[in-house]
Amino acid sequence: MARVVFSTWRDEFIDNRGKLSNEWSESGFKLPETYHGERTSKAFIGWDGVAIFDEDIDAVKLATRYAAQYQEYSEACGRCTPGRWGGRILYDLLDKIARGEGSHDDVVHLKEIAKTMMTTSKCEIGKTVPKPILDLIEHYSEQFNTCIDAQVASKYYSDDTTDYIAKVTAPCTDMCPASVDIPAYIEGVRDMIFTDSLAATRQTMPLAHTCGRVFPHPCEDACRRTNLDEPISIMELKRLGADYETDHELPWLHPVEPKPLRKDGKKVAIIGAGPAGLTAAYYLALEGIESHIFEELPVNGGEVAVGVPEYRMPIGKYQKDIDLVLEMEAVSITNNCRVDAKKLKEIEAEYDATLLGFGARLSKKVRAANENPKMGGYWGAIDMLDKVNLWNKYGIGSPASNELKDKVVVCVGGGFTSMDVVRCSIREGAKKVIMLYRRDEKTIIRNTTYEEYHEAVEEGVEFIFHSAIEEIFDDGEKITKLKVNRFELVPDPNGGRAQLVKIEDGDFEIECDYLIPAVSQALDTQILPEEWNIEMTSWNSILTNGKDYMSSKEGVFAAGDCEYGPMTIVNAVGQARRAASVISRYIYTGERTLTDDEIMEDHLNRLKVYDKNEKITGWMPGLPRAVSEKLEVDERKTNNKEVNLGFTGEEALAEAERCMRCYYISMVAV
Repeated sequence: MARVVFSTWRDEFIDNRGKLSNEWSESGFKLPETYHGERTSKAFIGWDGVAIFDEDIDAVKLATRYAAQYQEYSEACGRCTPGRWGGRILYDLLDKIARGEGSHDDVVHLKEIAKTMMTTSKCEIGKTVPKPILDLIEHYSEQFNTCIDAQVASKYYSDDTTDYIAKVTAPCTDMCPASVDIPAYIEGVRDMIFTDSLAATRQTMPLAHTCGRVFPHPCEDACRRTNLDEPISIMELKRLGADYETDHELPWLHPVEPKPLRKDGKKVAIIGAGPAGLTAAYYLALEGIESHIFEELPVNGGEVAVGVPEYRMPIGKYQKDIDLVLEMEAVSITNNCRVDAKKLKEIEAEYDATLLGFGARLSKKVRAANENPKMGGYWGAIDMLDKVNLWNKYGIGSPASNELKDKVVVCVGGGFTSMDVVRCSIREGAKKVIMLYRRDEKTIIRNTTYEEYHEAVEEGVEFIFHSAIEEIFDDGEKITKLKVNRFELVPDPNGGRAQLVKIEDGDFEIECDYLIPAVSQALDTQILPEEWNIEMTSWNSILTNGKDYMSSKEGVFAAGDCEYGPMTIVNAVGQARRAASVISRYIYTGERTLTDDEIMEDHLNRLKVYDKNEKITGWMPGLPRAVSEKLEVDERKTNNKEVNLGFTGEEALAEAERCMRCYYISMVAV
């Protein structure tokens, strides 16, 4: 809730002007009433209206500065006449009025241009910029009339004490944990300039091969195309730029020219060479800041390398993302280096800042009677996937088929890790593979993806929903069978969440050779020195404020699994990029500061850019979402060939054409 003087945001009309403070209405939206720290906002203006926090606001100048931000954008875009020339006219007319040289005819012209832009612009940024400007003209008309009738400049026209801070976003970009400029990389595909597509991705996401293949694409949940027919296949379009770079053996394409390695002796330690560690090293290296990665495994890439199967993430592709980072001059790495508490203290003392980016690699128990992790046949998901992938990807160790061939495997879980376990078990020759899950089919699809679940079913995995293990039986050497409880969802008569209730006489037994828990993973917090007294969350992960990612230990930052618990790759990337940005300033100033772009990013994320109730008009509905070709079941379930073959050129272009280019501009006056 925000206290506003006036608001038209998202059709919420509030006008507290002239009212007593105790009579004020509050906004139902999380508007940026406070910009950052002690800095308060005077106004927020964006695609869906305007919110005024300061009664002394210069509405004419606010509208003018917003139009100036759009003009700057439209000049760079230039994809449609109404957008480009309309933006110039909007600004010119508003500035003319603001400096005291306008007329009432200019206001009439402004309204005509605004309505034309809203009707005919090709993208949302041109359609939406006029809305808050029209709101200001209508509801702060006395300020515009004063400038025109008295031929005087607006109240604060020449006053430079107010900062106008703008950010371009999109619903999909806002939902992306790494804030990737999604419309831009889709546009690169549509223009068939794949290097532009990749450059847009790498602005905030260095692991383009990886996140074009193996992440749950929350951005698609915020695609405005969903309100019309189906979301854009955002994830699959991302891999095109990366594949183009490597398939054509191009030099590494960085979003900016990497700065030369600084010779000032400043250096950053990074614990873990997974997505978080690699991302932080990359963005520090772009700034010329030296970092050294300490990695426990003999290979690089963290859990994506040893946990995500080859059929989902071919190591040759992921290795390209890894090489992109490790071949930068400012990055070095030590493998086979387990960092314990003593070693971490030595590292922290030697480096100017330390980023903890280690993963959650301890499999949690299923909490059943007679559960003994040392019993034969009990195999934690992380250890099982390590064995599978180290052999299949690197030839390290021995095949997991030595253990699993012709065996009955039962996995407990409902996320990506459990899906990897059961599908790998099929490929390693298991006779029967069962997944037990406490929730339902809809939930497991939401936790992973429809494609992942559907492909697992095709390959022969048996899913038993609303079930949980009560007791594990063994013969003293190995597991023999499981006692499983059945549950049903019982609606709450008071309208609350339905509860899982055990079905009496619904128990059954499963004979099994291997039980593989994949319910979740935990962090190995023994790495943290006790005397540091680092604050932890209730989930036993490292507590930060979620903005600058410094822990309670000065100079020690955390990102990825160790900060949040087991998370997706794109979440780890987003956190690590922000942490690297903060560290790049911290090691020189000793202060934890955010850029204006990062502050605005946080405001918009709280405000929520996507409106699921919005009615989309002006676009052709019913255009089918492209579906990439997958290997047939018989071609894939006995090997580790990549299952998803990606889009053909025609499919990629057709899918990119469906993008509505939903850019928006927002601006805060501070």
